[in-house]
Amino acid sequence: MTDRGVGLPPGADVVITRQGEVGTKSEQVRAKMIRRLRENVRSLLADRGVEATIETRRYRLLLHSDDPEAAADAATDAFGVVSASPARRVEPTVEAISDALAACATAHYDGGTFAVSARRAGERGDHPFTSQDIQREGGSAVWTAAEAAGVEPAVDLDDPDIEFFVECRDETAYVFLEERAGPGGLPLGTQDPVVALVSGGHDSPVAAWELMRRGCPVVPLYLDLGDYGGADHQARAASTVAQLARYAPERDMRLRVAPAGQEIDAIASGVEDGRMLVLRRFMFRVAAAVAREQGAVGLVTGEAIGQKSSQTAANLAATSAAVDLPVHRPLLTRDKPTITEQADRIGTFEESSIPAGCHRLAPDFPETRADPASVAAAEPDDVVERARSVAENVRVADPSVTAPAERPG
Repeated sequence: MTDRGVGLPPGADVVITRQGEVGTKSEQVRAKMIRRLRENVRSLLADRGVEATIETRRYRLLLHSDDPEAAADAATDAFGVVSASPARRVEPTVEAISDALAACATAHYDGGTFAVSARRAGERGDHPFTSQDIQREGGSAVWTAAEAAGVEPAVDLDDPDIEFFVECRDETAYVFLEERAGPGGLPLGTQDPVVALVSGGHDSPVAAWELMRRGCPVVPLYLDLGDYGGADHQARAASTVAQLARYAPERDMRLRVAPAGQEIDAIASGVEDGRMLVLRRFMFRVAAAVAREQGAVGLVTGEAIGQKSSQTAANLAATSAAVDLPVHRPLLTRDKPTITEQADRIGTFEESSIPAGCHRLAPDFPETRADPASVAAAEPDDVVERARSVAENVRVADPSVTAPAERPG
C-alpha cells in the first residue's frame, strides 16, 4: 500500500511491525487480536511467495526473512499494522549500534541533513547508556562515515533529509531507515462479517476496504442489473473485488452475483416517482437476505451525503428503512476527490474507471426529499418475496470474467 523508502540497512534481516489501536485493548483481547494478526500476516506472506518466520514479542510481530523488502510490503497490507520497518539486528551496545549506523550512512547518506532518533526500552539498569547516548554516539558515527565517503554532513534534528532510527531492547537492538505506513485499524476477522454492495465504481470498493480495516470480513455482492448494467459492468465489479481480495488471501472474497435484471426492469418500467429509491430499497432487501444466509451482521455501501440525488440525507433515511440490519456508510461525509485518492492508494482506482451504464435508470426528475412511507407505497406488493427469490439464486462469479485490459484515456 505504501511506497518504498530510502532503502534497506546493510545486512537487514528482520521487519519490525507496530500495532496502534490493538495495543489499547485489554490484555485478553489484545492477545486474541495479535494471534489473528499473526495468521493474517502469515497468509499475506504465503500468498506473495515470501519466505519468513514470524516471532511474537511483547505483542509485536517480528518477521525474520532473507527478503525484508517483500516482507515489509506484505506486512503493511495487513489491517491492524500501523507501520513496519525493515531492520538490521545488532547487539544492544553503543558500539554495535554505531557501527550499524555508520554502515547505513555509507550506503544511503549522500548529502543533505540527517538525524539519529533512538528509543531505548527497559529500566535504567538494563543498559549502561541512555537513548541520548545512542543519538550522540550514533550521530558521531554517521558524521565520520559521511566525511570518509566525501560527503559534507549536516545535522537537522527537526526536519532532516534522512533519518536513522534505533530501537534498543533488552537482548537486541534494531537499526532502520524508515517507518512504512500500514492501514492501521483492527486485524481482519476480529469483527463479524458484513455484506458489501459493490458496483465496481470508486466508492463501493473503498467503503468495503474501510470495513475490512475495522476488522470485518466482507462478503462482496453485485446485483446484475440486466440490460441496465452497461458494458463491462460486472467485469468492473469483479476486478475491483479481486484487488480488495489481495488484502485478505485467507478469506473467501469471491464476488457473489445476484440475478436481479428481471426485477430491476420491472421496477424501472413500473415506477416513476421515487424510482431510484425503490431500486435502492430492493437492493438492500436482497443484500439483507444474503447477509442472513452468510451469517453477516450488516451491510456496507459507498454512499455519501449529497453525492447523488438518491443520497440526500432524507433519501438515505428512506432507503435504510427497508431493512432491519444496520447499513454502514463509512464514506458518508467524504467528497469525491478524497474517495478517488484513497481508491488510488489501495489499488482499486484503475479497475473502477471502466465506464458503466446504470445511470440510465435515473428518472428525469429524481426525488430528493423522500418520505419513507411514500417510497414504501410505490414498491410492488410482493417486493419482499421478489428480493428473497433473487437472493436464493445468488451465484459465485466466474473468476475468468475480468475487466478488459484497455482503459479509457
